Amino acid sequence: MIPVEIFIPFFIASVLLALAPGPDNIFVLTQSAVCGKRAGLVVMLGLCTGLIVHSLAVALGVAVIFQTSAIAFSALKFIGAAYLAYLAWNAFRASVAIIQNESGGKLNLGKLYRRGIIMNITNPKVSIFFLAFLPQFADPIRGSIPFQILQLGGFFILATLFVFGAIAILGGTLGEWLNRSARTQKILNYVAGTVFLVLAIMVAMAKR
Repeated sequence: MIPVEIFIPFFIASVLLALAPGPDNIFVLTQSAVCGKRAGLVVMLGLCTGLIVHSLAVALGVAVIFQTSAIAFSALKFIGAAYLAYLAWNAFRASVAIIQNESGGKLNLGKLYRRGIIMNITNPKVSIFFLAFLPQFADPIRGSIPFQILQLGGFFILATLFVFGAIAILGGTLGEWLNRSARTQKILNYVAGTVFLVLAIMVAMAKR
């Protein structure tokens, strides 16, 4: 078990890292603003499911592949960039009626959940970040390193749920105010499309 004197600084660091502007929290903010709080919360759960995958990758040593192989790193990041570009295209072409339906509760929660998972697991920099961050708080004296990595990954996910949940609620509240007219709904969707496109470029240009 991770001792308290390790858990506290780790959890504080995790909260601060989750607060730092990045593709995932910007993604949650955008989705909740466009589609509502519930959409943001579901996307958040999808992103955190992706973090489970990254934690397992580090614990099992798979994440090392993305650190050492330029081909694997590039392949995964371009898949992620293409997916974000696809989301940008959908946002640009979405009609006001579609936005209103999503805001009115007719949400495909499964689709939003999968969107969060894909967004997270196709970002190889998350695995590399976990590979650099989590082992700093593990110690062979406390037992199995892979088990400690999984524990630390779980604590990081808890911090992420706390921060991203607040972002989803904030974004959803902002979206409710902005979505009162057809014009602002359309503008908000163009903003979302622009954000997705910028994120796609950022992911495509990412280096190990």
